[in-house]
Amino acid sequence: MKSCLPIVLLGLLLNGHWFDHGRQALAADALAWKAGVARANITPNQPLWMAGYGSRTAPATSAYHDLWIRVVALEAANGHQAVILSSDTLGMSAPVYEEVVAKLRASRGLTRDQIMLNASHTHCGPVLKNALYDTYPLDDAQIPLIEEYSAWLVDTIVTTIGQALDDLKPATVSRGVGHCDFAVNRRTNREPDVPLLREKNLLMGPVDHTVPVLKIERDGELAAVVFAYACHNTVLSFQQWCGDYAGFAQYALEERHPGALAMFVMGCGADQNPLPRRTVELAQGYGHQLADAVESVLKEPLRPVSAKLQTEIEMVSLAYDTLPTLERLTEMAQGPANYQQRWAARNLKLRSQPGAPPQSCSYPVQAWRLGDDLIWITLGGEVVVDYALKFKAVYGEETWVTAYANDVMAYIPSKRVWLEGGYEGQSSMYVYGQPAERWNADIEDRVTAGVETVVNQVTKFAPK
Repeated sequence: MKSCLPIVLLGLLLNGHWFDHGRQALAADALAWKAGVARANITPNQPLWMAGYGSRTAPATSAYHDLWIRVVALEAANGHQAVILSSDTLGMSAPVYEEVVAKLRASRGLTRDQIMLNASHTHCGPVLKNALYDTYPLDDAQIPLIEEYSAWLVDTIVTTIGQALDDLKPATVSRGVGHCDFAVNRRTNREPDVPLLREKNLLMGPVDHTVPVLKIERDGELAAVVFAYACHNTVLSFQQWCGDYAGFAQYALEERHPGALAMFVMGCGADQNPLPRRTVELAQGYGHQLADAVESVLKEPLRPVSAKLQTEIEMVSLAYDTLPTLERLTEMAQGPANYQQRWAARNLKLRSQPGAPPQSCSYPVQAWRLGDDLIWITLGGEVVVDYALKFKAVYGEETWVTAYANDVMAYIPSKRVWLEGGYEGQSSMYVYGQPAERWNADIEDRVTAGVETVVNQVTKFAPK
């Protein structure tokens, strides 16, 4: 036994040496990143309709706090670049997304897969071009104002992304995961019952309370923190521009870390609400809870992310269910003036024009791999939490699954929610102006196939 001891000690020393060497190599690899940051104020300077609640009857005229876009540009060791944008908007519309993609290709040579446009889904932000037009009684004067603001927003996004790319400097990237529990499944818990149900630990329904965090440092200082949470950004419904709880979380983190960008991206929170709600104090409280969750991650040792980056995107065709008959549209169009009546009247007009009505919608499914093992999946639309739980079960619990990215065209129900119906499963299609009253029953299969395609492209990963 004694003769073996030196060999054992030598093995331990060598293992320790190689462990330290490997850790140093990983840290050095993480240093090979470059990162740039930029932001711009996007608060409307004239009255515009606010997006999100159909009960509103007039445009907004003032701000509780400013709305922002924030951008982080990343460049991997091999020179491959990508840009992450967060915005205090309900969601990017298809025209805004397509114009941004076209202008960035022309001005910066970026392709669609390298661009990630995230919306916080605040319901205290402006209506954008070709989005939610049926929801509100917009007059002929308002639509040109919305389109003018949207064109300005496109140019501001492109300019700000360019500023972030011009700001690229050596950086380190690391990651961790926190926890925050104010999100409640709104399909299975009545809002008035939530305080008592929470007190008795009787809240029901699937949730995702994780808070993924990406930390970006330059010169040893925090340059940006990107964080996600799956919960509707709907505490407030007043007539003032405001980023809601996500806006308060970003403001709180930037106050604690002067000079750094705090960037919120929305998880799969289409069926999740911050409850109770409706007061500024609650929005501030939830925002500070989320900021505290991010702060707790920043204070812990984080996993370095090596300077490798792969980006892919797939525009998936999502089929509509059977389109409503002309008789049904006519009956609805003759009903009381509301969003359903406006939806039916507009669709009747479209159906009277030459050409067949659309049978499907183009849907962005994106995947990035950062480093050796961090997979970030982004989905368009308002995606229910089932998708996040499903994809994390397949690709690993630390996989990022976020939604409200690139184009927010409607709610995206899982098969379970589609069968159950309700707002997320069906009736929300009127609000978003889609030509059908619900998606085809195979929507989850189509989204899943798109995710498998892009994840395989960035990782060659074989699902379980």
